[in-house]
Amino acid sequence: MALASLSLSPDPSPDAEAPAVSADGRRRRGQDSRARIVAAMLDIIRDGEVSPSADQVAAHAGVGLRTVFRHFEDMDSLYREMSGVIEGELRAIAEAPFRSADWRERVVELIERRGAAFERITPFKQASEALRHRSKFLNGDDSRLVAALRLILERELPPPVAQDRDLVEILDALLGFETWSRLRRKQGLSEAATQAALEKAVRRLIA
Repeated sequence: MALASLSLSPDPSPDAEAPAVSADGRRRRGQDSRARIVAAMLDIIRDGEVSPSADQVAAHAGVGLRTVFRHFEDMDSLYREMSGVIEGELRAIAEAPFRSADWRERVVELIERRGAAFERITPFKQASEALRHRSKFLNGDDSRLVAALRLILERELPPPVAQDRDLVEILDALLGFETWSRLRRKQGLSEAATQAALEKAVRRLIA
Protein backbone atom coordinates (compact mmCIF):
# COMPACT_ATOMS: atom_id res chain seq x y z
CA MET A 1 0.00 0.00 0.00
CA ALA A 2 2.82 2.40 0.87
CA LEU A 3 4.58 1.73 -2.44
CA ALA A 4 1.35 2.27 -4.39
CA SER A 5 0.62 5.55 -2.70
CA LEU A 6 4.16 6.71 -3.34
CA SER A 7 3.94 5.89 -7.04
CA LEU A 8 0.68 7.83 -7.39
CA SER A 9 1.84 10.85 -5.46
CA PRO A 10 3.33 13.85 -7.22
CA ASP A 11 7.07 14.37 -6.92
CA PRO A 12 7.84 16.16 -3.69
CA SER A 13 8.96 19.71 -4.08
CA PRO A 14 12.42 20.82 -2.84
CA ASP A 15 10.68 22.68 -0.05
CA ALA A 16 8.97 19.48 1.13
CA GLU A 17 12.29 17.59 1.20
CA ALA A 18 14.19 20.29 3.03
CA PRO A 19 13.10 19.44 6.61
CA ALA A 20 14.01 15.75 6.19
CA VAL A 21 17.39 16.56 4.63
CA SER A 22 18.07 19.15 7.32
CA ALA A 23 17.19 16.72 10.12
CA ASP A 24 19.39 14.02 8.56
CA GLY A 25 22.28 16.46 8.29
CA ARG A 26 21.90 17.49 11.93
CA ARG A 27 21.85 13.85 12.97
CA ARG A 28 25.06 13.11 11.09
CA ARG A 29 26.75 16.19 12.53
CA GLY A 30 25.64 15.15 16.00
CA GLN A 31 27.04 11.64 15.55
CA ASP A 32 30.30 13.10 14.25
CA SER A 33 30.59 15.47 17.21
CA ARG A 34 29.91 12.65 19.67
CA ALA A 35 32.57 10.45 18.08
CA ARG A 36 35.08 13.34 18.11
CA ILE A 37 34.42 13.97 21.81
CA VAL A 38 35.05 10.32 22.71
CA ALA A 39 38.16 10.20 20.50
CA ALA A 40 39.43 13.38 22.16
CA MET A 41 38.99 11.85 25.61
CA LEU A 42 40.91 8.74 24.53
CA ASP A 43 43.71 10.79 22.92
CA ILE A 44 44.20 12.98 25.98
CA ILE A 45 44.44 9.97 28.30
CA ARG A 46 46.82 8.16 25.94
CA ASP A 47 49.04 11.25 26.11
CA GLY A 48 49.32 10.87 29.87
CA GLU A 49 46.62 13.13 31.32
CA VAL A 50 44.81 10.85 33.77
CA SER A 51 42.03 13.28 34.68
CA PRO A 52 41.09 15.42 31.68
CA SER A 53 38.52 18.14 32.23
CA ALA A 54 35.48 18.75 30.07
CA ASP A 55 37.16 21.95 28.84
CA GLN A 56 40.23 19.97 27.70
CA VAL A 57 38.05 17.43 25.92
CA ALA A 58 36.02 20.14 24.19
CA ALA A 59 39.15 21.98 23.03
CA HIS A 60 40.79 18.80 21.73
CA ALA A 61 37.60 17.77 19.92
CA GLY A 62 37.17 21.22 18.41
CA VAL A 63 33.69 21.69 19.87
CA GLY A 64 32.17 23.95 22.46
CA LEU A 65 31.79 22.93 26.10
CA ARG A 66 28.02 23.09 25.67
CA THR A 67 28.28 20.52 22.86
CA VAL A 68 30.08 18.09 25.18
CA PHE A 69 27.26 18.22 27.70
CA ARG A 70 24.59 18.14 25.02
CA HIS A 71 25.88 14.69 24.03
CA PHE A 72 26.90 13.52 27.50
CA GLU A 73 24.81 14.24 30.57
CA ASP A 74 27.93 14.32 32.76
CA MET A 75 31.55 13.16 32.73
CA ASP A 76 30.53 9.72 34.04
CA SER A 77 28.46 9.10 30.90
CA LEU A 78 31.54 10.06 28.86
CA TYR A 79 33.64 7.59 30.87
CA ARG A 80 31.04 4.93 30.09
CA GLU A 81 31.25 5.62 26.36
CA MET A 82 35.06 5.62 26.49
CA SER A 83 35.04 2.31 28.34
CA GLY A 84 32.76 0.82 25.67
CA VAL A 85 35.27 1.71 22.96
CA ILE A 86 38.12 0.13 24.94
CA GLU A 87 36.07 -3.00 25.67
CA GLY A 88 35.39 -3.37 21.94
CA GLU A 89 39.12 -3.24 21.21
CA LEU A 90 39.87 -5.78 23.95
CA ARG A 91 37.11 -8.08 22.74
CA ALA A 92 38.64 -8.13 19.25
CA ILE A 93 41.97 -9.21 20.76
CA ALA A 94 40.40 -11.75 23.13
CA GLU A 95 38.24 -13.37 20.46
CA ALA A 96 41.01 -13.81 17.88
CA PRO A 97 41.40 -17.50 16.91
CA PHE A 98 44.02 -19.48 18.80
CA ARG A 99 46.96 -20.84 16.84
CA SER A 100 47.15 -24.08 18.83
CA ALA A 101 44.68 -26.91 19.38
CA ASP A 102 46.41 -27.92 22.65
CA TRP A 103 44.88 -26.33 25.75
CA ARG A 104 48.26 -25.75 27.40
CA GLU A 105 49.53 -23.81 24.40
CA ARG A 106 46.30 -21.82 24.27
CA VAL A 107 46.78 -20.76 27.89
CA VAL A 108 50.32 -19.67 27.02
CA GLU A 109 48.95 -17.78 24.00
CA LEU A 110 46.73 -15.84 26.39
CA ILE A 111 49.87 -14.24 27.84
CA GLU A 112 50.90 -12.79 24.48
CA ARG A 113 47.45 -11.50 23.51
CA ARG A 114 46.71 -10.16 26.98
CA GLY A 115 50.08 -8.46 27.09
CA ALA A 116 49.23 -6.57 23.91
CA ALA A 117 45.84 -5.63 25.37
CA PHE A 118 47.29 -4.60 28.74
CA GLU A 119 49.86 -2.36 27.09
CA ARG A 120 47.05 -0.66 25.23
CA ILE A 121 44.79 -0.12 28.23
CA THR A 122 47.44 0.88 30.80
CA PRO A 123 46.80 4.64 30.39
CA PHE A 124 43.07 4.07 30.83
CA LYS A 125 43.59 1.88 33.90
CA GLN A 126 45.69 4.65 35.44
CA ALA A 127 43.00 7.17 34.59
CA SER A 128 40.34 4.90 36.07
CA GLU A 129 42.25 4.75 39.35
CA ALA A 130 42.47 8.55 39.45
CA LEU A 131 38.82 9.07 38.54
CA ARG A 132 37.19 6.21 40.42
CA HIS A 133 36.28 8.33 43.46
CA ARG A 134 34.04 10.50 41.27
CA SER A 135 32.60 7.85 38.95
CA LYS A 136 30.03 5.21 39.85
CA PHE A 137 30.62 3.49 36.53
CA LEU A 138 34.40 3.24 36.83
CA ASN A 139 34.03 1.79 40.31
CA GLY A 140 32.63 -1.38 38.75
CA ASP A 141 34.72 -1.30 35.59
CA ASP A 142 37.69 -3.14 37.08
CA SER A 143 35.51 -5.92 38.48
CA ARG A 144 33.91 -6.45 35.06
CA LEU A 145 37.32 -6.74 33.41
CA VAL A 146 38.61 -9.22 36.01
CA ALA A 147 35.47 -11.38 35.66
CA ALA A 148 35.64 -11.33 31.84
CA LEU A 149 39.32 -12.36 31.81
CA ARG A 150 38.65 -15.19 34.24
CA LEU A 151 35.83 -16.55 32.08
CA ILE A 152 38.14 -16.58 29.06
CA LEU A 153 40.78 -18.52 31.03
CA GLU A 154 38.30 -21.04 32.43
CA ARG A 155 36.85 -21.61 28.95
CA GLU A 156 40.23 -22.88 27.73
CA LEU A 157 40.84 -25.29 30.62
CA PRO A 158 39.70 -28.93 30.40
CA PRO A 159 37.21 -29.87 33.15
CA PRO A 160 39.69 -31.77 35.39
CA VAL A 161 42.04 -28.78 35.38
CA ALA A 162 39.24 -26.25 35.87
CA GLN A 163 38.19 -28.16 39.00
CA ASP A 164 41.59 -27.54 40.59
CA ARG A 165 40.60 -24.26 42.21
CA ASP A 166 44.06 -23.48 43.61
CA LEU A 167 45.61 -23.84 40.16
CA VAL A 168 42.90 -21.70 38.57
CA GLU A 169 43.37 -18.96 41.18
CA ILE A 170 47.14 -18.85 40.59
CA LEU A 171 46.74 -18.85 36.80
CA ASP A 172 44.10 -16.12 37.04
CA ALA A 173 46.49 -13.97 39.08
CA LEU A 174 49.47 -14.58 36.80
CA LEU A 175 47.44 -13.73 33.71
CA GLY A 176 45.84 -10.64 35.23
CA PHE A 177 46.56 -6.98 34.58
CA GLU A 178 48.04 -6.38 38.03
CA THR A 179 50.82 -8.94 37.54
CA TRP A 180 51.64 -7.62 34.07
CA SER A 181 51.67 -4.05 35.35
CA ARG A 182 53.91 -4.86 38.31
CA LEU A 183 56.50 -6.59 36.14
CA ARG A 184 56.43 -3.80 33.56
CA ARG A 185 56.14 -0.67 35.71
CA LYS A 186 57.48 -1.56 39.16
CA GLN A 187 60.10 -4.17 38.29
CA GLY A 188 61.13 -2.48 35.07
CA LEU A 189 60.93 -5.45 32.71
CA SER A 190 60.50 -4.90 29.00
CA GLU A 191 57.35 -6.13 27.30
CA ALA A 192 59.25 -9.10 25.83
CA ALA A 193 60.89 -9.96 29.17
CA THR A 194 57.53 -9.76 30.96
CA GLN A 195 55.95 -12.12 28.47
CA ALA A 196 58.90 -14.55 28.72
CA ALA A 197 58.79 -14.59 32.54
CA LEU A 198 55.06 -15.24 32.63
CA GLU A 199 55.29 -17.94 29.98
CA LYS A 200 57.98 -19.72 31.99
CA ALA A 201 55.90 -19.59 35.18
CA VAL A 202 52.69 -20.72 33.48
CA ARG A 203 54.38 -23.60 31.64
CA ARG A 204 55.74 -24.92 34.92
CA LEU A 205 52.31 -24.74 36.52
CA ILE A 206 50.47 -26.59 33.78
CA ALA A 207 53.18 -29.05 32.69
